[in-house]
Amino acid sequence: MPFSGPARSFLLSFGLSVSVCSTALCSLSAPAHADSAPAPMPQVTTDAHGVPGSFADLADRLLPAVVNVSTTQTMKGDSDDDDEGDEEGPQIPQFPRGSPFEKFFHDFMNRQNAPNAPPRKMQALGSGFIIDPTGYVVTNNHVIRKADRVTVTLQDNTVLPAKVIGHDDRTDLALLKVTSPHPLPFVSFGDSDTARVGNWVLAIGNPFGLSGTVTAGIVSSRGRNIEQGPYDNFIQTDAPINKGNSGGPLFDMHGAVIGVNTAIYSPSGGSVGIGFSIPSNEARGIIEQLRKTGHVSRGWIGVRIQDVTQEIADGLGLKPARGALIAGVDAKGPAAKAKLETGDVIQALNGKPIEGHALPRLIADLPVDSQATLSVWRHGKMQDLAVTIGTLPEPKEATHPDHPEKTGNHPADKSADFSGFGLKVSGLTETNRKKYRLPEDQKGVVITSVTDGGAAADRGLKEGDVITEVQQVGVNSVADLRKGIETAQKEQRHSVLLLVHDMDGLRWVPFPLDGAH
Repeated sequence: MPFSGPARSFLLSFGLSVSVCSTALCSLSAPAHADSAPAPMPQVTTDAHGVPGSFADLADRLLPAVVNVSTTQTMKGDSDDDDEGDEEGPQIPQFPRGSPFEKFFHDFMNRQNAPNAPPRKMQALGSGFIIDPTGYVVTNNHVIRKADRVTVTLQDNTVLPAKVIGHDDRTDLALLKVTSPHPLPFVSFGDSDTARVGNWVLAIGNPFGLSGTVTAGIVSSRGRNIEQGPYDNFIQTDAPINKGNSGGPLFDMHGAVIGVNTAIYSPSGGSVGIGFSIPSNEARGIIEQLRKTGHVSRGWIGVRIQDVTQEIADGLGLKPARGALIAGVDAKGPAAKAKLETGDVIQALNGKPIEGHALPRLIADLPVDSQATLSVWRHGKMQDLAVTIGTLPEPKEATHPDHPEKTGNHPADKSADFSGFGLKVSGLTETNRKKYRLPEDQKGVVITSVTDGGAAADRGLKEGDVITEVQQVGVNSVADLRKGIETAQKEQRHSVLLLVHDMDGLRWVPFPLDGAH
């Protein structure tokens, strides 16, 4: 099936058959639980340069635990598919413009998608791997999402109906259960932390419907954030992974699953040697929760954070540029109760240094109601704050944290042109509130104009955005903003930090004070 979608996009293999293999296969009489000890696997022999002579013995042992996942979904003529539906659905062949063939296929597809069209069945294929002889199967959530019926095909072509035990949208993992009259071959999760860049790996899947395909490569990188979700921490590999490999495993040379293949980076839809897998150490905990309860509970403290860039660090006077800068605090969350504030920089969690993008994932892994210690940099001083880990709310609650409490009324003053920043601002008059649909309790100054090519435009600021703080000090008027910038200049800072409220919430935006954009 041909690919569609923008060039250089991350693609999920929802809609083609994908076969996955996990860690070392265990004997059929092994105990029926996911952490069962795997049977000894043959070591892959290598030459003097560390190059494997063959993967054949390893592949023979792993292939029986790899399955194909087939789904059926009823589509109505007026159904509103998501973006992936367009990408995975039937593709219209390319015919000469204006030809009879083009008109025929165009009319056919319009009839299929008409509001009064009869329901039709859509079938898709994906991959999975058995982690327990009683029939638990791991796959990707996007493989089975919205499916009316799910079946699993074993290596010997046995077809078994599957029940969805649970799924997790945030990590794109799902757990299925099949029933078999005899124990099934299975594989186990390994330790993804031991996977070093440069290590050999195997991927087994069903790319383009070609079941039982084995490919080899190396670990290309670790800790990749491809903005697929809030907990991105992917293993990158050059083992060929194509559309249809989703849900399949990434193996180390001991036959242990160190990753679940999920996405590829491609200008065409085919493999260009850049694939991404969910690390097994992340997947294991998610799958165990799905097995026990059918859903996933995550730790949460109620902060909106961003990475500390060098510009932000210069504006704060922070050295080195490291940590998670708090851009917003949920008024009812654990962080607010622990007295964390907007502008704090979290530099360590339970004594371990952290980077901003890693904090949500690390907090999510902590048990709910447990105690954690955050090492916070605030106004030039370090302090430790204890916080009780809460439960991550549903997405609608979690993605829109409350703004810090606002009190008091301040008269709006006239507008001003900050040409060095490439923007104009105005106080919050009634006219501005109505024009930009700002709430009555909104504080700050509103951006009324942004210069094309200026510093503000380069940083994504737009007309209607509101500046609420400068250098971690509240802004109630244009004069407050000007004073904050002048103070930063007197302190000879290289940049000044503005806290901006836009359509997505709060974020810190650094502006250079040396004239550079």
